[in-house]
Amino acid sequence: MISAKTVLIAAGLSLASAGTALSQTPTTPPDACVGAPWDAFDFWVGEWNVYAPGTEEATGPYLGHNRIERINGGCLVTEHWVGASGNTGDSINVHDPLIGAWRQVWMSNGWYIDYTGGLDEAGAMVLTGEAYTVQTDTRAPLRGTWTPNGDGTVTQQFDQGDAEGNWQTVFVGIYVPKADDPRAGEAAAARGE
Repeated sequence: MISAKTVLIAAGLSLASAGTALSQTPTTPPDACVGAPWDAFDFWVGEWNVYAPGTEEATGPYLGHNRIERINGGCLVTEHWVGASGNTGDSINVHDPLIGAWRQVWMSNGWYIDYTGGLDEAGAMVLTGEAYTVQTDTRAPLRGTWTPNGDGTVTQQFDQGDAEGNWQTVFVGIYVPKADDPRAGEAAAARGE
């Protein structure tokens, strides 16, 4: 026959071991995607106010805000764009080991872009592929170039291709780190903050 004392001791040991298991904090696994080639787009990671090009002394009008994050063990770079007019868009960016290149897939209200590439000899990220406009059911070649600048800004340029293989610039934005932006108050007011 089992005594009440034995039951209490067994219950106490059981609770003690459960408490120890519950008090142990699960460990986060180390980042899986470190070093080359996964860090090639790190120069774009951050909180940015984006402006049109201007003069050498100053950037042009405020175009929007972009938050770029590296997540999922450093394997995925996400983009969250909010334009000055309220338009939004998001992208996922990965170094795709199946094709050995960087790939970005962008989606906004009416625009889809899928392109691939990598760093050029000057250190700019250059992705080439195709853009699709939902409203008009049209496709066009598109090239995106992200160039890190010596002052900590990044220049983003989109060029659209035609049937003859010619490229025309359709967008240029200067990314200024939000924390270092001398026009941060203007950008915040434009966002209604």
